[in-house]
Amino acid sequence: MKLVRYGEKGREKPGIVDAAGALRDISGIVADITPAFLASPLYGELRRADPASFPLVSGNVRYGVPVSHVGKFVCVGLNYADHAKEAGLPIPDEPILFMKATSAVQGANDTVVLPRGHTKGDWEVELGIVIGKPAKYVSEADAMSHVAGFCVVNDLSERAFQMERGGQWVKGKSCDTFGPVGPWLVSPDEVADVQNLGIWLELNGRRIQDSSTAQMIFPVAHLVSYISQFMSLQPGDIISTGTPPGVGAGMKPPLWLKAGDEMRLGIDGLGVQVQIVTEEA
Repeated sequence: MKLVRYGEKGREKPGIVDAAGALRDISGIVADITPAFLASPLYGELRRADPASFPLVSGNVRYGVPVSHVGKFVCVGLNYADHAKEAGLPIPDEPILFMKATSAVQGANDTVVLPRGHTKGDWEVELGIVIGKPAKYVSEADAMSHVAGFCVVNDLSERAFQMERGGQWVKGKSCDTFGPVGPWLVSPDEVADVQNLGIWLELNGRRIQDSSTAQMIFPVAHLVSYISQFMSLQPGDIISTGTPPGVGAGMKPPLWLKAGDEMRLGIDGLGVQVQIVTEEA
């Protein structure tokens, strides 16, 4: 099942993508894709329904964040060994966690706006985990039962804010528009092996990140279990699981985002995002 929220910002409607890739409206059975819906029996019932039974949506539509009211945006740093190497940092013994402000969250194809004073804007294609039921002190064996689905995340960064302005990484990670999510929320039953998905990003038509989730240091089940030891995870929370090599900061010389750039990124079976970059007025 591929769930979406479509329409203009702030007025999104719930939808589902059928086997042919067509968008269908499910507002007749659920008002929105909310955290409460993900935790409800109706979510499981919808997974057993035939998407083709719902009304078709015509025309080009905007895809919003596939779950409304994201409560927490937990990110994992340096979770691909090659990315740690390009950053000149040791492979971590435990997952590195940081938070991204939920005000950064936006639709998959919405415009990315570089903030005032930016000098080192960067990209990071990542696998996102969406929590479906509360998780606190869960075991690794039970972790996947708390997952509603998966999605594509672009964990954008302003590296000067992140690394050169003191304090925690959150300053360089939380700029408005720095958290495109979607286009879809894909239920686990549609993902044969979440630890074997191609993951990639293209900048202006050139593929610069090209890897697999098989290269993750800490896999999905471990991350859900690990994070739940420190904080409860709630329905609608997103965990962004780290990026493979190929970020701008790791290039020689470094390459930074500028107005007019186009990012295109995706993960096998989870959809594709496309963002045009602009600057804060």
